[in-house]
Parts: sequence; structure tokens; C-alpha cells
Amino acid sequence: MSRDVKETAAPPPPPPPPAPAALAAKVRTLAPSMTRSMQRVAETVAADPAGCAALTVTGLAELTGTSEATVVRTARLLGYPGYRDLRLALAGLAAHQQSGRSPAVTADIAVDDPISEVVAKLAYDEQQTLADTAAGLDMAQLSAAVSALAAARRVDIYGVGASGLVAQDLAQKLLRIGLVAHAHSDPHLAVTNAVQLRAKDVAVAITHSGSTGDVIEPLRVAFERSATTVAITGRPDGPVTQYADHVLTTSTARESELRPAAMSSRTSQLLVVDCLFIGVAQRTYETAAPALSASYEALAHRHTPRGGTTSRR
Repeated sequence: MSRDVKETAAPPPPPPPPAPAALAAKVRTLAPSMTRSMQRVAETVAADPAGCAALTVTGLAELTGTSEATVVRTARLLGYPGYRDLRLALAGLAAHQQSGRSPAVTADIAVDDPISEVVAKLAYDEQQTLADTAAGLDMAQLSAAVSALAAARRVDIYGVGASGLVAQDLAQKLLRIGLVAHAHSDPHLAVTNAVQLRAKDVAVAITHSGSTGDVIEPLRVAFERSATTVAITGRPDGPVTQYADHVLTTSTARESELRPAAMSSRTSQLLVVDCLFIGVAQRTYETAAPALSASYEALAHRHTPRGGTTSRR
């Protein structure tokens, strides 16, 4: 039986407003999907939280060359019920920034950068991406996804390109704790497998853009077969979320010539995958622990003993 719309017993309560520390992460995640005028508002408040916290809605509209309605819409898109709540978050963020935190390294990697600077810039970007993803994760959605995976009869995971590598990582982790999990990067195989899913199964789609057709199609099929569906995406308003029961939002560093989006999106996706895996292992510890031990023992003979050498004949 197909599901034309997401069915719930009762409308879920609205999520709480993001914590002040998560505001900058929200702006980075949502800015690409905003209108240009809303981007100006979002980028302005993230760049100068202390100054904007002192402004009325009219003052911020004048500063950004937009309208009061645009300011309010931006606040709501960022997760705040109204502008007053956004101002409180800005004040909190300003206080956090004034507590002695060191300034960020924001320069893009240049073609003539020495390797030491490349390492420093990449390390900072990776750390910021992980921090933003952690700050922006919806704990209720994450917990629900973990519960579904822990009880799943079978798990199908869809991803292509760099996201396909992350899909394989999740499948391998789940297999090692005794779950039946398969990663699919071939879109035809993904759909033919999705057709076999049922209500006790889980389908996970991994797509940074949220609009990858080869990932959306099998998730749609799984959704229509009543499987529980999860989307791991950098675009919480992307088309993939239309067929997702649970949405886990990832963050990404700014894209540059030498740092494509696939690099930073992979980092944040792997964090979410690790959170899912640990959560499932905790929920299924009675069976997960013996399964992990068995997998270690099965592979032990393939590892060189410490201090030992392998012979070549």
C-alpha cells in the first residue's frame, strides 16, 4: 500500500529553537536554498551577532536593504518562532564569541599555499564542519532513526559518488553488529531492491544536495512500500525529504576551487553515520557486542601480530 503523504498519529510538537551556538551552522547550511534577500539577512546576523542583537526588526531590514517581512521569514526559516527569539539567540552568540574564543581561519586554499598551510586550513574546515553538523542535528530525529535501524529486519542504503562511499561505510558497520544491511550505488539495483522492502525495513538515502535523482527514486519506492525512510542531506528542504520519515541534516564547509563540496559533505556524513552506528550498537548491545567480537576473531589471522613479521614463500 502506497503512502501519498507522511502519516502520523498526531502532529509532532514544533522543534525547539536552535541554541545560539548553532545559529552560524544553520546559516551556512540553509543559505544556499534562501532567496538573495534572505541570504543578506542571514549572513549579516551571523557576521555581526552583537550589532544585530541591538537592532529592531525595522533596523535590521534597513541595514540589509530588505523588508521587515523578509527579516521575520528568515528568522523562521532559521528555526526561530519570531524575530524576538532570533535577537535573544544573537545576544547569546555574541556573548559566546566574546568569551575568549580564538578567531577562525577562513581563507580558501590557494594554489601556491605551502603544504603546512593546506594542512592547517583543511584541519580547521573539517573541525568546523563537524561542529556545525553536531550543533544542527535534530536529536529527536536521530533517536527515531536509531530506533528504526535497531529494530529493522533489513536495511537498504542509497548513495552515489562520494555519498556512495559513505553508504558503504554505514552498511559495513551495521553488518559487523549483526544487522542485514546493503549499500546500493547502482540506481537500477537500488530500485529493484527497494521494491522488496516492507514495513519492518529501513531505507537510508545519503545525498548532500538533496536532489540526486538516483538516490531519491529508490527512497520513494521504499517509502511507498511502507518502509521507514531516513534522509541524510545537507539540504533539509530538498526533494529527498519529501519521502523521508526522518531527516538528518549535515553541514558543509564553503566550496572552493581546490575543495569541492564532496570533500566537506563526506566529513559531515561520516559523523552522522557514526552517530547512527553507535546509537544502534547501544540499543542492541546484547547482540551487537558478540557480533563485533566474532568479526574481530574471524579477521584476526589476517593481521600481523605485534612485533612479528609475515613470511614470504
